[in-house]
Amino acid sequence: MNIEIVTPDSTVFEGSAKMVQLPGIDGKFAILKDHAPLISVLGKGKIKVEAEDGKLEYFDVNGGVIEVLKNKILILAE
Repeated sequence: MNIEIVTPDSTVFEGSAKMVQLPGIDGKFAILKDHAPLISVLGKGKIKVEAEDGKLEYFDVNGGVIEVLKNKILILAE
């Protein structure tokens, strides 16, 4: 699935991932391939991106919004 993390200043990450873990306002949640469509608000915390090869990357966020649609994840982060 494709993921894009965008801040007001730039695109922080753009690529492919097999799992994304996010800080929701009510706790952490994860998105996997073929997830149902979703729009949610993010809280303060870390976004964990697991690449197809198993490599992990982390991104700090102070909040934001996520949209999941047809294996495309768009994160608008603060």
